Parts: sequence; C-alpha cells; structure tokens
Amino acid sequence: MLETEPVRGRTHNAEGARQSILDAAEAVFAEHGFDGTRITLIAAASSYNSSLLFHYFGDKLGLYAEVIKRADREMTELQTRLFTPLLEDEAIFSDALAFKNIIAETVAANFDYLLAHPRFTRILLWEQAEGWQTFAKIVTRFDTTYSQQFEALFQRAHRAGLLRSEFPSLIQLGLILQICLSYLTFVPVYQMALSSSQDLTSAPALARARQYLVDFVVHGMLADSI
Repeated sequence: MLETEPVRGRTHNAEGARQSILDAAEAVFAEHGFDGTRITLIAAASSYNSSLLFHYFGDKLGLYAEVIKRADREMTELQTRLFTPLLEDEAIFSDALAFKNIIAETVAANFDYLLAHPRFTRILLWEQAEGWQTFAKIVTRFDTTYSQQFEALFQRAHRAGLLRSEFPSLIQLGLILQICLSYLTFVPVYQMALSSSQDLTSAPALARARQYLVDFVVHGMLADSI
C-alpha cells in the first residue's frame, strides 16, 4: 500500500509528493542558486508545507543533493544504456564503426538531455560560477560504481586503438557534457554576435548544432585511423 500523509487538509502519494517537491526545488534552485533559495520558496512552489520538505529531505542541502542525484541517475542510466553493448559484446572492440556510433550517440544524448532539462543546466551554471562549493559538500553521496566500469571500458578501447587518448573516462565523458552545455548556454551570445535573421533556437538550427558537436567530439576522441 502506498504511504499517504495529510498535507493542508488533503492526502497524497508519498512518492508523488517527493517528485513534486523535487520538481519545485529544481525550478527554485535554478532561478536563485543554492544560497539564494529559501525552503519557504520551495514549499510555496510545491504547494506542500515546509515541515514535509524537512521530513523527506532533512534540510536544504539534503533537498539540493536529491535534485542533483536525480539528474545524475538519469544521465548515468543513459550512458549505461549506450555503453551496454560494450559490456555485453567484446567483439565491438574490434568494430571501429560500432564504437564510433556509440560515442556519437553519447554526444547526441547529452545534447538532448541538456536541451530538455534547462533548469538542471542552469543549476550547473550556478555551481560553476560559485566554484562548485555546494557540490563539494554532497559529492560523497553519489554512486561511483558505474564510473569504474566506464574507466575499464575506456582503457580497453584505448588499448584496442579506438580512442586517441587514455585520459580518464570520467573527464572524457565530462567534457562531452561540458561541450554540449557550453554551446546551449551560449546560444543567446551567438545569436547576438551573428546578427542574423536565423533563429539558433529553431529545431533545424539545433539539429545542425547537435550534428556539428557530434562530429567535433567524435573526431577529437577517436584515433586517426577510425
């Protein structure tokens, strides 16, 4: 049976309430940053009282951590799904085209995720601007199991002559995210600089940018022979 609790004269599904609170918190953190956010703002945005937020998440930092962890889980699941063929079929390490397609799909998936999650993108920008000081307080709460798997895969791909560098996989995957993040957050600047009638936020323009970034990263990461 699903847990229910009274909130402002109504009952709610506990998991549904948690997700609603996380959605509201993500929006408020994106708007105000961690330091500028107050629990009362999140409570108002979620239509749940502050006591329930404290009940589920402990404090503001705990709530912030869960917002970031949710996005991290989604992105990790995405990357794991893309790299599953490498885990299940060793023959791919001898198939340069198949490996190239996996990297290309990874870049495209990162681009699509950030495009579809502008609030998370803005939270990342807040963290960058503030020197990742809040993230440093919660980094130990993240699961690193998949990081070890990715590292083993990337090392093997380098030994097989598929990857240009043996740079840590965490950084290589992180740079894919950063390149996509950089482009999407600079679109307004590019639009002003070009002073053209072309709308860089249109679907065709975004699709063109997506393909350019795919090609850019693939040629940068993969060995010259591929």
